[in-house]
Amino acid sequence: MRELLLGLRLLLGSGRGNRARFLLMALGSAIGVSCLAVVLTIPGILAAQDARMAARQPTCARDSHGHCTGIKGAPRELTRTDPLGSRPMTRVFIAVGTKHIEPPPGLMALPRQGEIFLSPRLHEALRREPGLAQLLPGRERGLIGAQGLAHPDELYAYIGVSPYQLRDADVVTFFGEPYPPNRTVEKSTLDIVRFTLAGVVLLPLAVFLSVCARLSAAARVRRLAALRLLGLSTKAVQRVNAAETVAAVLLGAVVGLGIYELVNQMISRAGLPGFKWYPSDGALSLSTVLVCLLGCPALAWFVGRASARKAAANPLAVRRSAVQKPPAMWGLLPLVPGLGVVVGYCVAGATGHAPRDTRVSAVLMPLAVVLVGIGLVLTLPLLSQALARSVARSSGSLSLSLAMRRNEAEPGGALRVATGLVLLVYAASLVQGVLIELDQISKHNSPVQIYSVGLGGMTAQQQHALESIRGVRGHAVRMSSWTDLRVDAYQPVLGAVIATCGQLRESVSKVDGCVDGRPVRLLDAVNGRPHDDIKSGTTFRFHFWKGGHRRFQQLKVPERILRYRDWDDIQAMNADVLLPPSFVPAGYRPDGATLVLVSDSDPATVRAVLDGIGGVDPTIAVDPYGINVTALQQIAVVKTLLAIGMVLGLIIGVAAYLVAATDRAMERKPQVTALALLGARPRTLRAAQVAQVVVPLTAGLMLAVVTGKAAESSYLVTGGGAIFWDGKGVPLLLACSLGAVAVAVAGSLPLVGRRIDPELIGRG
Repeated sequence: MRELLLGLRLLLGSGRGNRARFLLMALGSAIGVSCLAVVLTIPGILAAQDARMAARQPTCARDSHGHCTGIKGAPRELTRTDPLGSRPMTRVFIAVGTKHIEPPPGLMALPRQGEIFLSPRLHEALRREPGLAQLLPGRERGLIGAQGLAHPDELYAYIGVSPYQLRDADVVTFFGEPYPPNRTVEKSTLDIVRFTLAGVVLLPLAVFLSVCARLSAAARVRRLAALRLLGLSTKAVQRVNAAETVAAVLLGAVVGLGIYELVNQMISRAGLPGFKWYPSDGALSLSTVLVCLLGCPALAWFVGRASARKAAANPLAVRRSAVQKPPAMWGLLPLVPGLGVVVGYCVAGATGHAPRDTRVSAVLMPLAVVLVGIGLVLTLPLLSQALARSVARSSGSLSLSLAMRRNEAEPGGALRVATGLVLLVYAASLVQGVLIELDQISKHNSPVQIYSVGLGGMTAQQQHALESIRGVRGHAVRMSSWTDLRVDAYQPVLGAVIATCGQLRESVSKVDGCVDGRPVRLLDAVNGRPHDDIKSGTTFRFHFWKGGHRRFQQLKVPERILRYRDWDDIQAMNADVLLPPSFVPAGYRPDGATLVLVSDSDPATVRAVLDGIGGVDPTIAVDPYGINVTALQQIAVVKTLLAIGMVLGLIIGVAAYLVAATDRAMERKPQVTALALLGARPRTLRAAQVAQVVVPLTAGLMLAVVTGKAAESSYLVTGGGAIFWDGKGVPLLLACSLGAVAVAVAGSLPLVGRRIDPELIGRG
């Protein structure tokens, strides 16, 4: 306690310079803690959204055998999720029964027939796009409350319909499940986000907080050495320094948490692209507060004790400004194994032996990335000293020689000033790799869009209406041959498409020689080959229904082959034979068939076709092939989270540089004053200051670009995608590096003033 009070008294009574350094430490810690709070609250925001989605899930009470109980007179429900642009729109159709049940969260009562409840964003979308009324039939009765929505921008609706429309739908006796049907971000994807944020934010943040804890290191070490010479014990000297550091970081932590609360209130109300949340979801949890208020001061305590070790152990060397020991070579220890793993994966990808065991890669890849990041930090002093020694020997410039000799004598200065910007460029490569992998998942390059609609329970009039929807350029009925489920032996299945030659031409990329009126075998000229189990002359049976009457139609596989060209990214036909519409008996409908609609893939056409399908029957289940709106929404959330991480990394990197550069300028004033008194011109001193920072920073940035690209490529190799090497990302990384150098130059120029402070004479 005595050392704590002594540290605070020294802090408050040591002049304006030290008080300014204290405020700088506190400000830096506040920025770091607010960024840490953002990262720590992201999982809580996602968990809160998942909990609300789970609480509204319709379900039923089940007995020991898994059968629903209490279903007599219970309501029935049918859930449909369709794309509205690139966002999912969920519609829950409810047919109220005679049995009363509690409504889902966000509703006061279940919708009756002809009534709808809409989320606020879907209410606004309906006003902007009246065509959505085909998908949302009924009179709007009210809005869904916040407790019934995952996030403020969710498109959700409860629609009341007649019991006849949902006679085959699921029974619901209450709402609420332990888990949501689709998480906001799947666990595997969330692990990728955590791994990326750890590399982009937490690793630079730990370095930044350490830099803030070591501000005014030279002045504080000299003061601590004086206390040691006055008789204070070694441990007491360390505690005095740690007390000052902890006080600054603790003050900064409190301010940082306040900054986070303000930012959460503002950003949550404005929202971010693809990711919005309620302010209460982002409220600080007890664990986050404890980590920030206890973890950060604990880190500062250990850093403060470590930075005072030299003054406590050898105070005379500190007071006499003895030459510093060169940095130890053990700093290369993390970099070597990390690069070994990264290079190994790159070689495996280049030789066509990409690893298939993702369990091993899931451990090795994050470990390698962290080791390379730590290695970059610890290698900078070694790199700075070696580079300074080499340049100083060969340079004929006075400014460059002064800068390099200072770096050779104090290689740790490069570590404090350049680390944040170097890690920022390294992290940018990792984010690029994750974005490339996500882009491979979500990319859809086909010029056409396919919609699959089941024909079961559909009338002929509805089928004709679907085929006539505006925007549909082609359509066909896809079905499979009948198989006898009572036979255990293998039975080959013949896939057939019922369409005219004109419909076929509208559905595929190219077809020649098609003649209407007769069956023909289909073969994709590029991607297809004849099926081994389907030979010419083999007989298959197809099953048709008319009311309650069943009929079989036999087909001998024809010899004639029709070659066509399907689309590269999406298979419109994917069948063995083409059958003319006359093959279907009059008045009969194929069993288990699907109607395939084909349209252009531009967003406006896709939206119009989906609206048209809803206009025929809002409860129709449609599968828009290649459009997984749930996955697209997850990818949008992940991209936004990565963007948040990059912004935080940018803030941390620039703040680390500005804080360290300002502190270094205050420490270097006595040496700069001494050089000015010896006759050095201000231009020479400014050039020396710029070179002192820019030369080691440039070398560190180039190392970060090389190791970052290698880490990115190894990540893509382990991800199982088609892209391993990203040449397009190199110019962006080089631009980031040039931007970092420009920031360093701009921050170094004001370090040399025009006026000589008399108080600094004799202290250099």
